[in-house]
Amino acid sequence: MQIGAHVRDDDPLTAASERGAEVVQFFLSDPQGWKTPQPHPQEEQLRDSELRVFVHSPYVINVASPNNRIRIPSRKSVLSQTAAAARIGAEGVVVHGGHVTKDDDPAEGVANWRKLFERQAAEGGFEVPVLIENTAGGANAMARGFDDLARLWDAVGEFGAGFCLDTCHAYAAGEDLVGIVERVRAITGRLDLVHLNDSRDPFGSWRDRHANVGSGTIDPEVLREVCATAEAPIVVETPPEGQAEDIAYLRG
Repeated sequence: MQIGAHVRDDDPLTAASERGAEVVQFFLSDPQGWKTPQPHPQEEQLRDSELRVFVHSPYVINVASPNNRIRIPSRKSVLSQTAAAARIGAEGVVVHGGHVTKDDDPAEGVANWRKLFERQAAEGGFEVPVLIENTAGGANAMARGFDDLARLWDAVGEFGAGFCLDTCHAYAAGEDLVGIVERVRAITGRLDLVHLNDSRDPFGSWRDRHANVGSGTIDPEVLREVCATAEAPIVVETPPEGQAEDIAYLRG
């Protein structure tokens, strides 16, 4: 079991040491923008370190969107993020499932995800795996409930899409965390990364607000059980001041 944290992007190596992390995740560019990632100052050290490294893509990416002005830059951004992630030795790039608007057919969003994978497969695939992450809210989200996730996986699973489970998102979306690892694997056949987060808001709230383990509304023993059964690297995306304690608790 290897556990770590989402850390600041300027000096992930120091941040990992401060937290006792074996895994790090960080942004390679502005999480609210479309800019292409620039070479990371610790590129060589990250490649040579024993840390397991993951990249979180910008939040603006929405591969599912029917709007060309969002979908096309989203596709380009996924490609630039995966290329930059490969340069630092990352194992995958986390991308939120995205959504369509209330007036759109969710099937169109699923089809847009499939087109991304189909087109890239024809070019030889992504430089590192794309890990689709479940999300907390939105009636027209592609990966909120597990019924939505199953529909999406029917479209992209054959292309080797990876999956990142976020416990706060699942809980906020109304998914029971007891036995969730088994249910995920039954749908996707894999679990590549876990975002192990407590939730500030109650079950089924559709609100994405993370809390340190034991300070939110999720039973911390349920979170430990997810950690123990995941057989995947664990990343806490909790408030930074409590991340070292979160990691130590989960290891315990």
